[in-house]
Amino acid sequence: GSVKDRAASAMLRDAIARGLLAPGKTVLDASSGNTGIALAMVGAALGFPVHLAMPANVSPERKRIVQAYGATVEWTDPDHGSDGAIRRARELAGNDPQRFCYIDQYSNDANWLAHYNTTGPEILAQTAGQVTHFVAGLGTTGTFMGTSRRLKEHNPAIQVVSMQPDSPFHGLEGLKHMGTSMVPAIYNPHLADRELEVQTEDAYEMARRLPREEGLLVGVSAAAAVVACLKVAREEASAGPPAVIVTVLPD
Repeated sequence: GSVKDRAASAMLRDAIARGLLAPGKTVLDASSGNTGIALAMVGAALGFPVHLAMPANVSPERKRIVQAYGATVEWTDPDHGSDGAIRRARELAGNDPQRFCYIDQYSNDANWLAHYNTTGPEILAQTAGQVTHFVAGLGTTGTFMGTSRRLKEHNPAIQVVSMQPDSPFHGLEGLKHMGTSMVPAIYNPHLADRELEVQTEDAYEMARRLPREEGLLVGVSAAAAVVACLKVAREEASAGPPAVIVTVLPD
């Protein structure tokens, strides 16, 4: 059910097609949660063991799910966030390249291409091409990069808005504060028409509201995207023609 399943499936199938992932190899990557779960699930389905580096402070729900899928997890220093997990994954890949197929979602073009090929066209189809704004958080940046490129090709007037935490020290799992984090190689900072920042407290409040008011049980990164959408919606409400604002709840 996660948008990350698309990227995980695409990256693993690409690695198989290129001969990088074959029987006897172990899938390796760093993750702050969602993609790690998706890799564990798809890896199990395809018959490959999965080894993940993840910050030790990810939510208990994520820990239980990734372990239920049978992945081996190394818990990294929570103070170093996803960057610490990335450094550990790189260390493992460098020390034992014969054992591991390092997926490296932060640098893997199959990540954003999954959304260029699927998420973007689905948004166009499901809004009958009427989407005016696309809002997405920045983690690996794959969802934002791939979807935005596809939407812009369809209609350059569509506004694509990136969202990130408002400070380096935040509680929004899965999202990066780009000014102080390791910037993913697939990220193009010039693609966004606008950048919005969201406070951790606002996202947590929205995460509590959404299940009670909308029946949507989501995590804080998804809730942060809704906070950003409402900001855009309030501005557009007095700006003229109706806006059709789309975001992704990556749970």
